[in-house]
Amino acid sequence: MLPPVAMSGSCNDGIIKGETVRSIRLLGALLCAGLLQSLAPDLRAEALTLYLAGDSTMAPKVAEKRPETGWGEALQAWFDEGAVRVENHARNGRSTRTFIEEGRWQAIVEALSPGDYVFIQFGHNDGSEHKTDRYTPPADYRANLVRFVREVRDAGGNPVLMTPVMRRRYDERGSFFDTHGPYPGLVRTLASEATVPLLDMHRDSGALLLERGSEASRSLFLILAPGVFPNYPDGLDDNTHFSPEGARIMAGIAVQEIRQALPELAAHLRGGAN
Repeated sequence: MLPPVAMSGSCNDGIIKGETVRSIRLLGALLCAGLLQSLAPDLRAEALTLYLAGDSTMAPKVAEKRPETGWGEALQAWFDEGAVRVENHARNGRSTRTFIEEGRWQAIVEALSPGDYVFIQFGHNDGSEHKTDRYTPPADYRANLVRFVREVRDAGGNPVLMTPVMRRRYDERGSFFDTHGPYPGLVRTLASEATVPLLDMHRDSGALLLERGSEASRSLFLILAPGVFPNYPDGLDDNTHFSPEGARIMAGIAVQEIRQALPELAAHLRGGAN
């Protein structure tokens, strides 16, 4: 602590001492500024973490599931790891309810640092009424999303809501139809009410399926011929999960949404925000 300025003596003495104190304070401020400037490159070099919370459409896959691919697996390629590190916590078969019950949500909250992002995409399993181990009624689904948003914000992070991606469904006339019921609308409404950025994957993936049509959209999903892939010797007709191509395209759709809704994060995309 600096000693108090003496008030005794001549007027000139007081002026000189006052100037000395001001000089010392100015020197201290300059030293602090220099220290902060020297630390700034280290602070800028620390990567943000982008956490993914969701279900199988987003999740990383075990070897026994390949070529099934979650779109979240393709997202890191869009970012320089020195700026944004994608950490994929999504898992097959999870709903908002089971993601909480298994402690997966809490693990994200405890790991969050201020400024990190959390992308939240559920709905496929929440809406599966015939699967009681994961079904989450619409009111509970919304309440869980409200909790997710609040807890990310409380930790200083940035919550981002995402609508579920479309399933590939065409009727006997070849007309596309949606299977997600009220769940995408609940996400959109909450995003508007709580002023949370929204990546509307449901809308954009649906537009892609309509554009491609029934036949051309097959390559996006896990529709496999018998005898081609060792994990599926009898083939597979899975219109929910993605092929590697489909995952890359869905990640590209997410990136388009990031550019529109999250300019600060988009600045870290390869090639920048444009």
